[in-house]
Order: sequence, then C-alpha cells, then structure tokens
Amino acid sequence: MRFLLVLCSLCLSLLAGAAHGRDGALLAALAGGDSGTKLEALNAIAASGDSRWIPLLEALRAGEVRADETGRLYIAREGAVFDALQGVAVEPPPDELSSVTVNNRLRRAIGTAIAALQLRASDRETRLKAAQSLDRKDTSLLPVVERALAQEKDAQIRELLELVHAGMQLENEDPAVRLAAVKALGQSDDPGTRALLLVRLDPGVESDEAVRAQAKASLREVEARLARGEYLGHIFSGVSLGSILLLAALGLAITYGLMGVINMAHGELIMIGAYATYVVQNLFQSLLPGLFDWYLLAALPVAFAASALVGMAMERSVIRFLYGRPLETLLATWGISLVLIQLVRTIFGAQNVTVSHPVWMSGGIQVMSNLVLPYNRVVIIGFAAAVLLAVWLILTRTRLGLFVRGVTQNRAMAGCVGVPTARVDTYAFALGSGIAGLAGCALSQ
Repeated sequence: MRFLLVLCSLCLSLLAGAAHGRDGALLAALAGGDSGTKLEALNAIAASGDSRWIPLLEALRAGEVRADETGRLYIAREGAVFDALQGVAVEPPPDELSSVTVNNRLRRAIGTAIAALQLRASDRETRLKAAQSLDRKDTSLLPVVERALAQEKDAQIRELLELVHAGMQLENEDPAVRLAAVKALGQSDDPGTRALLLVRLDPGVESDEAVRAQAKASLREVEARLARGEYLGHIFSGVSLGSILLLAALGLAITYGLMGVINMAHGELIMIGAYATYVVQNLFQSLLPGLFDWYLLAALPVAFAASALVGMAMERSVIRFLYGRPLETLLATWGISLVLIQLVRTIFGAQNVTVSHPVWMSGGIQVMSNLVLPYNRVVIIGFAAAVLLAVWLILTRTRLGLFVRGVTQNRAMAGCVGVPTARVDTYAFALGSGIAGLAGCALSQ
C-alpha cells in the first residue's frame, strides 16, 4: 500500500514537472520569440484548454505584458507588477522591464486563443461569445472544437460549434468530408459562411466537382436566408421609425380634426418633448445617480406636460383669435415655431445634446445572425401602441372625449347644449401638443 502511494506521488510529481516545463517553454516563446514562434505558442495555448492562460492573453492583447532580462513575463497593471501565469503580486517589482509587443496578426490569434479557452467556461454567455468569435479558417483549433462539441449540451452553442467545425473541415483532404462540411454550412445564416462557400466555387481551390456543386447549392440557401433577414430588418426599422411618426401625426390629427388648425409649430412641440427628456436625464445624473436607469419613466410625464403647457399657451394667446382664418393661423404658428427654435438655442445652445439609453434598453433580441431587434426600438413600438390605445380610450370612454367628438361634428349645436367649446378647444390642443411631446421623448431614444 505504501509502495502504491509513493508511486502515485512520483507520477504526480513527474506530471507537474512536465506541465511546468511546457508552461515555461510557452512563456519563453511569448517573451522573446519572433512572430512565427509567438503564433505557434498561441496555437499551443489554445489547444491546451488551460483557462489559467486567459488573464495573460487578455493582458497581452491590452499591451500590459512586460519581460525582464531573463525572459520572465509579468503583467503591469495600475502601478503594480504581477506574475504572468500565477497572478500574484511581485514584491519588490523588477527594475527594468521591456514591453512585449504584438502585431495585428498576433492580436487576432490572441482573440482566437481566448475564445478557444473560454469554450470550457461554466458560464453559458461566455461560451456563446467564444463560439461566435472563433475563426473558422484556423484548422489548428479543430481538436479544441471537437472536444467542446463532445461536452457542450446547449443547443444554440452546439449549432455554432458545428458550423465552426464544418468550416474547419473544408481543408480536409478527403472529398467526402469536405462535401459533408459544405452541406452543413448550407444550414447557416451567418454572413461569414457566404465567404467560405464562395471560395469553394473556384476550381483552383476546390478540385472535386461534387463539392463545388454542393457549395453552389449551399450558397443559394445561405443567400436566401440572409436576404430574408435583411428584408425583415427593413420592415422592423420602418415600423419602429413609423411609430414615432404615428405619435407626431396623432397629435396633429387631434388639433386639425377638431379646430381645423394647421399647426406649423407641431415639430417644435416634438422638440420641446425631446429637450424635456434631456433635462430630466441631467437632473437624475446630478441628483439621483443611483436611479438613473429609471429616468425615462419620469421623463414621460414631464415631456407630455411641457409640450402640453406650451400648446395650451399658444392656443389661449394666439390661435383662439384666428379660428376660421386658416392662412393667418398658418403664418402665426410658423412664427411661433421660429420663436421656440431660437428660445431652445438660447437655453441649450446650437449644438446637439446627448440623451443616453437606460441600461434596460440596451442590447437586442438576436433573431437571426444578421437580424437583431434592438430593445430601444422594441420599447418605442410598444410605447406608440400604448399611447394609441390611451388616446382611443380618452376619445371614446371619457367626458372630454365625448365633448371633443361633439364639437368636431357640430360646434354650434354642441355649444347650444352647454358644451364649453372654448375650453374643449384648449384641452384638445393641449392633448395633441402633449402627444407631440411624447413623440419627442421617444425620438430621443
């Protein structure tokens, strides 16, 4: 029994010594080798599957790796020096350290090596990003990808790894393997797959006629999926931008439908809503930084109220005296628009201002590889639908809506039965202006 324990200890010591020697050789290659030697070392690190190398590779890509006169590597960060592989602080730090430089080719290899090592991470998102960033032309990573495929249980990541594996198999000497790889790539909707298949159409690159024919068929399938993704993306962009125009048109329709007023300052009311959002954002940044991600919820009523108050002031001071005179109303509202523009320039300046997205509106929904639905656009579409529903409820289910519809149909008769037409005009104009302010708030996002 004692003999077995001694034998196991000896084997473990030999394995540890071999691993230490291999690590030392790779570190020496990264420290003093030429570009070719460093590239071979990076490929060996990627194939090792050892996640201990990730911090060193990230530091190497960031330009934080230093070497002493003996070739030992360190990571210099925030005024401290750390051991390259162990990550422990070195005290006292070495006196003379030189930077380890990498070119663009090595940076790409570093990124690929990091992705290969991250394929074994426990976090799903880390593995997903790693699979997405793998270079399909780097056949040296084929064993790494095969090991990852054997262990991966997530369906989406497996699909990505299978496509990467197929891309690497395009360089296989066996035509049957290349044919299977080309068929597998035909199931992809990744724009990068198109370039791989285009190369296979060249007889100088692909000698097998069956593989070239399958590559042509797979290319048609991929291009059809890419075209479908672009088409859906255009539709989504049109709907998201049109939803903002819907809000603007909705407010204008209320004022024009009720009073017959062509409001040339309606665009400036949208502007006021956008700047009100900007002001609320700045207030949250300075007074409530911990709640900044929720500033948009406070900006919505502020934008509505700011534009509604300006619209109410316009109606009470100018427009109410010009009913039935469309040309004079048009000229008056155009003049008001110039005043509002100059007022905003005086307060905020002529330069554009920046309105930031809340964190919960960042990112998007990945529908296809070339189709991402941004969260901010999805929220804007939902917001426009909610405003449309709210306006419909106001006009059909409230006393104000009843008065507005009555005045629109027959102003004289509505006045005869006791409807305060002047007050209804003011409220309706304020409602239309407030909706324009909401459009400005949405436009700022």
